[in-house]
Amino acid sequence: MPVWGLWKMISFTSMRKERILRCWGIILPVALLIYIMLCRFLPGCARGYADYVYPNVSFVLSAVSSVIPVSWEEIMAVVVVSLMIFIPVMARRRGEGWLVIFRRLTLLVLWIIIWFYMAWGLNYFRPSLYARCNLRPVEYEEEVFMKFLDVYTEGLNASFTHDTGIEKEEVETIVKRNYAGLSSCYGLARPQPWQHIKHFGFTPLYSSVGVLGAMGPFFAEAQVNEDVLPEQYPFTMAHEFAHLLGVGSEAEANYFAFLVCMQSDSDAMRYSGYFSLLPYVAVSARKLLSDDRFQEWGKTVRPEIWQDYEVKQEYWSEKYSPLLGGMQDFAYNLFLKGNRVSEGKKNYGRVVELLIAASYNREKGEFEDWGREVSVALP
Repeated sequence: MPVWGLWKMISFTSMRKERILRCWGIILPVALLIYIMLCRFLPGCARGYADYVYPNVSFVLSAVSSVIPVSWEEIMAVVVVSLMIFIPVMARRRGEGWLVIFRRLTLLVLWIIIWFYMAWGLNYFRPSLYARCNLRPVEYEEEVFMKFLDVYTEGLNASFTHDTGIEKEEVETIVKRNYAGLSSCYGLARPQPWQHIKHFGFTPLYSSVGVLGAMGPFFAEAQVNEDVLPEQYPFTMAHEFAHLLGVGSEAEANYFAFLVCMQSDSDAMRYSGYFSLLPYVAVSARKLLSDDRFQEWGKTVRPEIWQDYEVKQEYWSEKYSPLLGGMQDFAYNLFLKGNRVSEGKKNYGRVVELLIAASYNREKGEFEDWGREVSVALP
């Protein structure tokens, strides 16, 4: 074959490959966006993602991110911000127009959004724990709520311990073991040996906005703030592990964290579970009870526990920045509401309703043991 003919054939092949790549560059993101929208509006599709797709995705991503102990999420954040600055600067130096720059930045943001939802974010749209485990919400009755307060307060007072020091490695071992033993009705992924809690690289920044922990969705990383107090650490770790295992709802993550702490024989972990729910229980009591009854309930809690609570409040208020914290609260509220968590950050407090629904026996008119799993209530 003449050299010219060979060159034409190579050129044609290259052009064909380029066209194919361009087609896939359009088809793939469009197909993924369609899948994301289907999961957003079709519960069955979102459940399929949570039950079958996410466990495999998190398996791979967490294995990759476990290679180094630092947070890949923070590295990615720095890289993305740098690209958002670097792309326009370099494009302008080459004489490219703003339309080209806008198109490139839009494509970058689009792929970040797709990555977020495909790697973890679609868990926000999965059916609720009520639907997954056939739980029936308990309508508010003062008698039932007072029984809940009595049972919770009795457990809180009994769990109090001065010895809240427990090795972080031991906490992680207990948390992963207890999650692995939970019923399949919860629809959680199984914890893997290489999945370990990571700590923030920008700890002071997270503390200034009141963030105790976070789920890194892009690389399946559960992260805890190193400033977290000993009595908060087990619950916070269990909460972030719940997200890692496929829980989107903050209320459900709190519920699972409490359940995991209650199933532990460790006094420190049990106290962490009760103590970490105290703010949510107190807010519910403040809202539902009269002033006199609320004050009466407050007196039934051990003074040492209220002292721990005041120390915690003072500790975090010293680190908190009202300006940065307000901005973070506003942004996170919008983020949650944009992902069908209609209450925004108030969703954290719905854990009280979940606890009542999961542990109240309507026939007996009493609350079951806190360590009990929802699955025994299934018809």
